[in-house]
Amino acid sequence: MSEKPSVLVGDAPLSHADVVAVARHGAPVTISPAALVRVAETRQVIDGLAADPHPHYGVSTGFGALATTFIAPDRRLQLQASLIRSHAAGTGAEVEREVVRGLQLLRLQTLTSGRTGVRPVVVETYAGLLNAGITPVVREYGSLGCSGDLAPLAHIALATMGEGDVRNAEGALVPASDALAAAGIEPLTLVEKEGLALINGTDGMLGMLVLALHDLEALLLTADMAAAMSVESQLGTDAVFAADLMALRPQAGQATSAANLRSFLGDSPIVHSHKGPEDGRVQDAYSLRCSPQVHGTARDTMGYASMIADRELASVIDNPVITVDGRIESNGNFHGAPVAAVLDFLAISVADVASISERRTDRALDPARSHGLPPFLADEVGVDSGLMIAQYAAAGIVSELKRLAVPASVDSIPSSAMQEDHVSMGWAAARKLRRAIDGLGRVLAIEILTGARALDLRAPLQAGPATGAVRDLVRTVAAGPGPDRFLSPDMEAVTALVQSGAVARIAKEHAND
Repeated sequence: MSEKPSVLVGDAPLSHADVVAVARHGAPVTISPAALVRVAETRQVIDGLAADPHPHYGVSTGFGALATTFIAPDRRLQLQASLIRSHAAGTGAEVEREVVRGLQLLRLQTLTSGRTGVRPVVVETYAGLLNAGITPVVREYGSLGCSGDLAPLAHIALATMGEGDVRNAEGALVPASDALAAAGIEPLTLVEKEGLALINGTDGMLGMLVLALHDLEALLLTADMAAAMSVESQLGTDAVFAADLMALRPQAGQATSAANLRSFLGDSPIVHSHKGPEDGRVQDAYSLRCSPQVHGTARDTMGYASMIADRELASVIDNPVITVDGRIESNGNFHGAPVAAVLDFLAISVADVASISERRTDRALDPARSHGLPPFLADEVGVDSGLMIAQYAAAGIVSELKRLAVPASVDSIPSSAMQEDHVSMGWAAARKLRRAIDGLGRVLAIEILTGARALDLRAPLQAGPATGAVRDLVRTVAAGPGPDRFLSPDMEAVTALVQSGAVARIAKEHAND
C-alpha cells in the first residue's frame, strides 16, 4: 500500500480522484502539519467549555432528544463511549471495503478542518487505520441520512476504540483490538465532544456518490459505444448525429454523446455501404436515433451531481461545530438532502440509459426490425436460440432499475422521539444507486455482446475502427457466431470488460477525432 502515491489531507478539499484513490485503490494518506496545528488550537476551546459549569451541547450534555440533560465531568468519558457503542447499530450484510474506506477518509477530512474540536491523536488514529488497511465492519442498514450517516460512522469510531470487528489488510475478519495492536495503533479513549465529531456527517452517502460518478463516466462512454455498435450492425444512419443538428438544441451532454457517436461511426464501411439515395429508409427508431438525447441527459445529470459533490467535499459537517471565532454552535448541516437528491436523480438517469440500451438489443434480435440479421442472431434458426435469453436478462435488470429509480429522498421517517423528525434517507439512496450502476453495466454488456455478434454476421462488410476494436476485445473473452453454447460465462466476461473500464478505454483509443 505504501508504494502508491500518498493523498494529502487537510490543506484543501479532496478531489474526486483523491477519494477514488484512497477508497478503491488503497492509496495512503498524509496529514498536513498545518491541519494538526489547527486541530490542536480548536481543542483548547473545547477544553475551556468542558470546565464551564453551564451546559454546552455535545460537550457537557446528552445527545439528540437528551440534549438538555447535563452530564457531570466524572461521567463524560462513559458518555462518549456509550454514544459510539449505542450508535454502532448497523444490521445486515457488510458493505463494501471501498465504501468503508470512503467513510473513513471523508470523516478524516472533516476532522482535519479544525472545526470539530477533536484532539490531534484522533486525526492521527483515523489516518493510521487507513494506512494500515484496517477496514471496520459496517453493515447495510442503520443510517437515515440525518444526523448524517450516524450508524455507519459509529462503526468506524468503535474500531478506533479497539472494539468490534474489522477486516485487516488481507481481508481477514479479526477483532479490532487485535488489528490495532498488530499495526501499533493505540486504541482511543474519547473525551468531550469527540464522539459527536466522529459520527455527524454525510460521509457515507458522499463517498458512494463520488465512486458512482467515477464509474458512470466510463459507463456513459461505453453506452455511446454500445449504441454505435447497434446503429452500425442494424444498418442505421449516423446522419442524425450531425453537429449542426445538435447545435439546434444546445444541450451539452447531448452534444458530447453525439460527437462520440460520430467519432465511432464516421469511418465505418458498414455505415457507408448503405448511404445515399438508394437507401429508402427515412429515419431510424427512437432507440437508435435518440441515443444522444438520452445518454446526454444522463451526462448533464452527472454534471449537476458532480457540482453538489464538489460543494460537499469542501464542507465541514459536524454538530455542534466550532466556528472560526471560537463559538460552539448547533446547526443542521448534517442533513443529507443535497446529496440524497442527486443520488436519486442519478438512479433515474441510470434506469433510462439501461432502458434504451435494452431496446436496441431487442431490435437486433428481431428479424422484422434488424434489416437482414437472423432471428435472435442464431446459427441454425429453430435449433439454436442464439441470444434470445440474454435479452430476457437485460429486460429483467431494466425492470429492476425502474424500481430502484423510485426516490428514497422523499421517504422521510421520524426518529429520536421526534427530535429528528425529517431525515434524508441519503444512505439508502446511495445503496440503491450502487446496485443500479451494477445493473447498467450488465445491460450494456449484453448490448455489446449482441452488437459484436451482429457485426460479425454482416461479413464481408467490415466494422469501423472503433466498433471493430471493441468487437475484437469482446472476442478475447467470448467466441463469435456459432451453435448455442453456455451463454452465462460470456455475459459475465463481457460485463467484467465493461465494469473494469476496458471497453471505454478501447473506445477512446480508436475514436476518430
